Amino acid sequence: MFNPAHPGEILREEVLKPLGLTITETAQHLGISRKTLSKILNCRGTITAEMAIRLERAFGQPADTWLKMQAAYDLWQARQHTSDIHVIPVDAPTA
Repeated sequence: MFNPAHPGEILREEVLKPLGLTITETAQHLGISRKTLSKILNCRGTITAEMAIRLERAFGQPADTWLKMQAAYDLWQARQHTSDIHVIPVDAPTA
């Protein structure tokens, strides 16, 4: 699997730039703070279910799409640190 883009990068490059929207204008449309949007656009914040709905209502892309992008990004990031995840496998009971 390749390194998927953070959904904030997609939002910034594929949605806001073509529309010529500023962070302040977009935050107002979404009903969130400029700081919250800035974190997302700078790949330091996440797309929550509520944020995905806000994006869907504002721009028309389905909320599921935003959540899938975030999940793919998060999973890729976690897989980069699998050596840090220590788990004892559970043996299935025998019949």
